[in-house]
Amino acid sequence: MDENQNNWAALEGVLASLKRVSVLVVGDLMLDEYLYGTIDRISPEAPVGVLDWRSRRSWLGGAANVAHNLVRLGCTTFLSGVVGSDRPAEELLQAAGDLGIDTTSIITESRRPTTVKTRVIAHGHQVIRIDREARHAIDDSISELLLDQFKQCLPRIDGVILSDYAKGVLRPDLCASVITAASRKGIPVLVDPKGHDFSKYRGAFLLTPNKKELAEATQMPVQSDSDIRKAAERLLALVECQAILVTRGEEGMSLYRAGGEETHIQAEVRDVFDITGAGDTVISMFGRVFFAGADLLPAAQLANIAAGVKVGKLGTATVTAEEIVGWFRQRETQSKEKVVELSQLKQIVSLQHSQGKRVVFTNGCFDLLHVGHVHFLKKAKTLGHLLIVAINDDASVKRIKGNGRPLINAADRARIIAALESVDYVVTFSGLTPLHMIEELMPDVLVKGGTYKLEEVVGRREVEKYGGRVELIPTIDNQSSSQIMKEIATRYRLANQPSK
Repeated sequence: MDENQNNWAALEGVLASLKRVSVLVVGDLMLDEYLYGTIDRISPEAPVGVLDWRSRRSWLGGAANVAHNLVRLGCTTFLSGVVGSDRPAEELLQAAGDLGIDTTSIITESRRPTTVKTRVIAHGHQVIRIDREARHAIDDSISELLLDQFKQCLPRIDGVILSDYAKGVLRPDLCASVITAASRKGIPVLVDPKGHDFSKYRGAFLLTPNKKELAEATQMPVQSDSDIRKAAERLLALVECQAILVTRGEEGMSLYRAGGEETHIQAEVRDVFDITGAGDTVISMFGRVFFAGADLLPAAQLANIAAGVKVGKLGTATVTAEEIVGWFRQRETQSKEKVVELSQLKQIVSLQHSQGKRVVFTNGCFDLLHVGHVHFLKKAKTLGHLLIVAINDDASVKRIKGNGRPLINAADRARIIAALESVDYVVTFSGLTPLHMIEELMPDVLVKGGTYKLEEVVGRREVEKYGGRVELIPTIDNQSSSQIMKEIATRYRLANQPSK
């Protein structure tokens, strides 16, 4: 089993062993409304499309969506916030109640409308969004009612999530009182933050800002890994929290702990369909795992996977534990199915080309995978939409590398390469070069390591003849399978020399 699959198995074990927990969500409640239709004509009144209305659906949004996610993940869930005295409030409360969410801590304020976000969807795409909301801070009397309800819930909960959408519910004084009261009981508070002043979250256990929110809160750049690290360190000091989980979209997530420990988690998503509610999914899954007693890292890793599942869905969708397990199964299957024959690969490449996608091709022995290979393949994937890796069969490796090679047989080498996120398909070839394969597949980009010169690259003439190109990727210094093997042999010999 490769390293990725080992990690997936460990995370699946964490997920399967979670005890049931009770969570209170406090924040801005919303109703997400979706209007579906088609646009086939332009209005005679203005240069805009005319939507032929087909249907309407609504979901719980904002803090209510966090609660929905938690219920779907098997938590006993309490929800606290403010709604208006209106029809959307009735719909929100009814939907939450039907899901089993405890809504007794939701306060009705007749002078304040329930926040509604209406999204118009035509042909699978969002055309426009209409917001109906109030953004001013809630009154003192409402804040006091929310705090009273919160204190009544405290004896029954294992964790608190503050879901801030900057709609006026999470006032600084309310945040401070909630965090203080929870801390006295030893109950951790997680925050999905918003706005420019994060000092109101001081004392919370963890915050989950995205890059933009991190930049706004710290007034620091967040362009590079170093920038993000410095901004996170400043935020840790400002908020006096134990950890910051920065969500970075296609770049994954970065977990920073008080004391300087940093972990980067690679994004686990290929096709992004709709990012609506992804932040809700992240903090819900993180809270579900962490409140049950798991460590920060597996909680963050599972939250990262859940976010990847969520953005593949339309709208304010939730993610279940069963879907995460299904994701593990799919990835295991994919790593096996990615090893294909040339005949299959020709059909796959033909389809990709018909869709206007660029195919990247590279080859090598890959006998004893090392970090240089991983870096090289990751860079190669950025050059197109589909990365094909051709590996030498055992006989050709022996002819190239000599007796005693390969150390790892072709079938295992193929499975190891296939398990890498950056690799789409792996194919094995005999002979010293993959020229025949290049001529059959006609890749758009042929990639080799920077130790080659352009004139040395097998297949260069053929690829350039039909309009493709060759790219050389610089290699990482001191990274060579042969060198690593020599080092292993030397160390083993020295370690087993008889003592004098």
